[in-house]
Amino acid sequence: MSVLSRLRHYSSSTASSILSPNSSSPLTSKQKTRSALHLLKSESNPERILDICRAASLSPDYHLDRRAFSLAISKLSAANHLAGIRHFLDDLKTRPDLRNERFLSHAIVLYGQANMLDHAIRTFTDDLTPPRSVKTLNSLLFASILAKNYKEVSRIYLEFPKIYSIQPNVDTYNTVIKALAESGSSDSVYSVFAEMDRNSVRPNVITLNNAISGFYREEKFEDVGKVMKLMEEKYRVLPGLSTYNVRMLSLCRLKRSSEAKALMEGMLCNGRKPNWVSYNCLIHGFCREGDLEEAKRLFRDMKMRGFVPDGACYFTLVHFLCEGGEFESALEVAKECMGKNWYPNFSTMKSLVNGLAGVSKVDEAKELIKQIKERFPENGDKWDEIEAGLSQ
Repeated sequence: MSVLSRLRHYSSSTASSILSPNSSSPLTSKQKTRSALHLLKSESNPERILDICRAASLSPDYHLDRRAFSLAISKLSAANHLAGIRHFLDDLKTRPDLRNERFLSHAIVLYGQANMLDHAIRTFTDDLTPPRSVKTLNSLLFASILAKNYKEVSRIYLEFPKIYSIQPNVDTYNTVIKALAESGSSDSVYSVFAEMDRNSVRPNVITLNNAISGFYREEKFEDVGKVMKLMEEKYRVLPGLSTYNVRMLSLCRLKRSSEAKALMEGMLCNGRKPNWVSYNCLIHGFCREGDLEEAKRLFRDMKMRGFVPDGACYFTLVHFLCEGGEFESALEVAKECMGKNWYPNFSTMKSLVNGLAGVSKVDEAKELIKQIKERFPENGDKWDEIEAGLSQ
């Protein structure tokens, strides 16, 4: 079926029947996207996923649409439905409203996300009309990172600017530095700095963050200091909150959460304010290291300072509290989380329910099951089975 046939096939009434079968009135573009996102989260059938996307007539011009695209590609890739991805994106490329650099850049990234880098490269080399831009080059480099093909990052960076007469910009170099950091080749960032100098491209805070992230990953702490000094003294790039957060996250990943905490305390002493990201890093870090008391203290401190935890922070705490056998504390956090309409995943909630029953809190466990079933009726049978097995 051609793209025009598909567009006719997915008329307004057909789209509404797929995206909102109980609605009698046509949906707006935003309503279509929101409905598509909701349906995609629970859909696993590849053909159904494609039908939902086509019915929504997604466009890369809008953030919500890009989220829907990304979620759909992730699900299709997980199902190994690569032919569906190829046909879907090829069809979209022929849509008159999507024959532009913005969509093709996004398509390149989506191919990378699906680990279909050959199609990403083909989109750049064959589908784009000259002159190709630095924007599409940067998308191709990023797609290569998503596909974890760091050799292609290097080849594209070294060859394509010359072949296609493209002048790299700071985003180009930042993407290359990110690839070097992820591939364990952070020593090469100094040659990228030299190239930036030759092309009169000034580094920015993202350059700094990507470089120090790589050196932390390789535990080259002297180079972290060296890069920070170079950025500050030569380029006048001063570390901001994002840099502190990168440093804290890097230290926590290395199970050096106490050092990350000391870094935040130093920030506070110098009059700098952390944010919820700073606390998330530390809470997750201390949880991973088994220091649940410190994680709980930081959680309380976070709220006392007026920072609102996000869903991931709640989920992390509930998971690790259950893992540590602190089921009553986990229940308190879970109730607060569920009060915001955020629910941890099935395995975490199952662990919490069984843990509560194991410490003679069966009534609390059953009440929790009741709330979960009201929120997720489609999983009712699973929870009925779990409830039947609880100690009386």
